[in-house]
Amino acid sequence: MTLQVHVPSPPLDQFIGGLVYYDGFDPLHNMDRFMPDGNTELIIDLTENPQYIYHNETLKVIQTCRHAWVSGVRTQPITIPSGKGSRMLIVAFKKGRAFPFYPMPMSEIQDTVVGADLIFGRDIAHLREQLLAAASIDRMFGLAERFLLHRAGNALCADGASKCIQHAVASIESRPNRSSFEQLSDQIGYSQKHFIGLFKKQVGVPPKQYLKIMRFQKAILEIEKQASTHWSEIALQNGFYDQPHFIREFRNFSGFTPGEYLQRKTHTLNYVPVA
Repeated sequence: MTLQVHVPSPPLDQFIGGLVYYDGFDPLHNMDRFMPDGNTELIIDLTENPQYIYHNETLKVIQTCRHAWVSGVRTQPITIPSGKGSRMLIVAFKKGRAFPFYPMPMSEIQDTVVGADLIFGRDIAHLREQLLAAASIDRMFGLAERFLLHRAGNALCADGASKCIQHAVASIESRPNRSSFEQLSDQIGYSQKHFIGLFKKQVGVPPKQYLKIMRFQKAILEIEKQASTHWSEIALQNGFYDQPHFIREFRNFSGFTPGEYLQRKTHTLNYVPVA
């Protein structure tokens, strides 16, 4: 398997966590349940094989994706191919930092996977053609950077509002068990209504929903760390009211109870084999 991760040059490094290229991945399973993680991605498929999204319960195909697509911030799990036989370049945006590259509020693609041509027009097909013709992976990364710089333009220059939302996202991500919506609204100096509107536009979901996603993510990390699992302790440590509340939220975000998740999970965070 070939896997390369490239951190783009400034100023893109402030908005993009990495450009990821992989080829030759051959897992034993065919489908993964992918958990909400607060991220937004642009996926460019460098094969001609269609990729599918499956119903979480029946595992029947509900959507077909070809060539390039975008995935918005999720509040529900999604069942996707395991990556077997794929060759892809993925733009992994930093949490809450994808908005300069998109022509619409990020809330419009919440919980959706949509063809990238509907977002970026013909430019994305041209980029894919260039990637297919590129002589090296490094050349691919350079082409992707150039495309992203062109798409964002002057939107990469942060204003006061985007700095405030960036601060709120960072606060939630670093301390989801201690953050609250009211505290964040007070810290950045906007009314709650204005704060919610800005947050949804730039991040894709309301701040309360994003806080829930980050608490779920913190709980998953705690499960990875602990040799023995005490659900009541994990619930309290990660900001849940009690164990029943934790189990309910966990199931909403994963489709599994914590015990089922523990039995099924692998070492790849947020991806659980289902078939």
